[in-house]
Order: sequence, then C-alpha cells, then structure tokens
Amino acid sequence: MSASTWYQHTPDAAAVTPQVAERALEWLVELQSQPVAPETLAAWQRWRTAHPDHERAWQRIESVRGRLQPLASPVSAAIAQAALAPRGSPRRRQIVKTLAVTLFAGGAVWGAAELTPWREWNADYRTAVGERRALVLADGTRLTMNTASAVNVAFGAAERRLRLVAGEILAATGKDAARPFMIETQHGTAYALGTRYTVRRLDAATEVAVFEGAVRIEPRHGAAGAIVLQAGELARFTDTDVGAVGRAEQADIGWIDGFIVARSMRLDDFLAQLGRYSRDSLSCDPAIADMKVSGSFPVADAVTIVESLAATLAVRADIRERFWGGRRMRLAPLPGASRRG
Repeated sequence: MSASTWYQHTPDAAAVTPQVAERALEWLVELQSQPVAPETLAAWQRWRTAHPDHERAWQRIESVRGRLQPLASPVSAAIAQAALAPRGSPRRRQIVKTLAVTLFAGGAVWGAAELTPWREWNADYRTAVGERRALVLADGTRLTMNTASAVNVAFGAAERRLRLVAGEILAATGKDAARPFMIETQHGTAYALGTRYTVRRLDAATEVAVFEGAVRIEPRHGAAGAIVLQAGELARFTDTDVGAVGRAEQADIGWIDGFIVARSMRLDDFLAQLGRYSRDSLSCDPAIADMKVSGSFPVADAVTIVESLAATLAVRADIRERFWGGRRMRLAPLPGASRRG
C-alpha cells in the first residue's frame, strides 16, 4: 500500500526514528493547551535544537499542517483527543503512536492500518468532522453517516456487507431476501433482519441500536454468545461477548437532523458528544462534570452552545485559540462558586 502524495513533500521523514517521531507528537499535543507556559515553550525549543533529527521531525509536522484540512483529516480530531487525555495515560500513548505512524510512515507498508486514519481517507464513503451525509445504495438501502465516519461497501451475489471503518451510521435496509445485509466492525457483525438500525464504532466496543425490525449481533470470536436485538433495544459488543441490553431512544438519532438531544445528561458526557462534531477541544473542570444538561442542541456551532451552557449553568467558559488551529473551550466553576449537581 503506498502513501498519499502529500507525504512526498518531505521524503526523508521515514528516516526519523519512531522514538523521535513520538516525542515530536507529544510536544504537539502539549502545545494544544493555551496559553502555553513559558517554560514549556523553552523546553520545546531546547528539544528542537538538541539534535538534527528533532528539528527534522518537527519540520515534518509543519509540512503537513496545511494539508490536513483539505483531506477532511481525522488527524486534527485525534490531536484534540490526545490533548484531553491525561498525561501518561494508555489512551494518550496510543493516539501519539498512531499519529507518529500516520505522519512519518512515508511510503512504507502501513502495518497499523486498523489504528491509523489511512483506511478512513481511502474508504468508499466518508464524512469530515461535523459533516453528515445521506446516501442511497445500489440495493435501495438508505444510509445516513454521522460526523467523522467512514464505510466501505461490498455487495456481491450472495451478501450485502458494509465495513464500518470509523464513526456511526444509520441504515434502513433495502429489501433483498436472497442477499443478507450486514454491517461489520473489528468487533464482529450486526446482521439485519429487515430493519432500521445504527452501528457506532467505539474505542473498545461496537454499539448497535435497533429502531425497526431486528438485528442479530455476532462477536467476531464469540459466535456462541450471539443475540438478537428487537426494535427499541441497544447493546454494545466486543470481539468476544455482548453486553447488557438497554433501551434505544429516538432521541439517540437526533444527529440525523443535526441535533444532540440531552435528557439530564452529565455535563462531561454532553461535551464529549458535542466534541464529536467539532474540531475544537471541549472539556470541563471535574468539579462541575456532574452538572446536568437537558435540551435540544444544534451541533453546528459549538461556541454558541458552550457560551449558552455557561450562562445557563452559571459557570465560566474559557475559550482560547490553539497552536494547531481551532479553539480550546473549557467550562469551569465561577471564582468562589461551590460545586453544583
């Protein structure tokens, strides 16, 4: 598999060692938190001048910076996720490793394809962060793609198979009794039994919610634990088992009309949902994370929503421009305010 042409602008990037590449990405993540402390900037500059490979690695990052947006790149979203993850956490380390492969692999074979944005960029259909897309497939299936999603379509004589590479999709299946319809992720397969359902790919599991008909969930390595979900039910599954069955709400697919519908949702959970639709970094102070959010919120303008939440919840909105681009938005208690539930 060859790399995209935009990697050719710095052909020596593949010579940068993985350790240096990852350290360069760690510096990039550190610089997302604005304002950057003077000692952090000084340490970053010292690192750049300490060895030619360090500067070469940083120049690699600068060289692709202007090319990520035209690609509707999930890299920017990954950087924001890493910035929000605690320093030293497994999640942050995984994202940094993935980004290092993405930005420094050059023309090499992408052995970490499942973890990198490469498959997303080359999927049959994809959406950028904040974008939604409606499609009608060859069999009449109506497919709606949520933000930052990617899917491959493989229709053959015996089956209709979708591979969800990233994000979330809603499928209203077309009628074709001779060819079963299924949506596959790395965790397993959700077989439609004449239905309308969503499949969302998460970090450690896949979530399926059924709104019409029924869906059979079959983990990749645990077929004996397969279950059938009926309309109004949802469940998450890993590659070995299926979790407890919950309730699927119509409000959960408010995103198809561009809304998040919150019903006494924790503030930190709400910001995580809103963050899926924005390249901005969204977070809140742990002291107010349990505050409850209710209402219907359009996802197109995160700044307006954050400012509205600050006014409604009587908290402070700290909105700053980031080094990489976009904004860092954080809600925090007002000075002298006590914690509210």
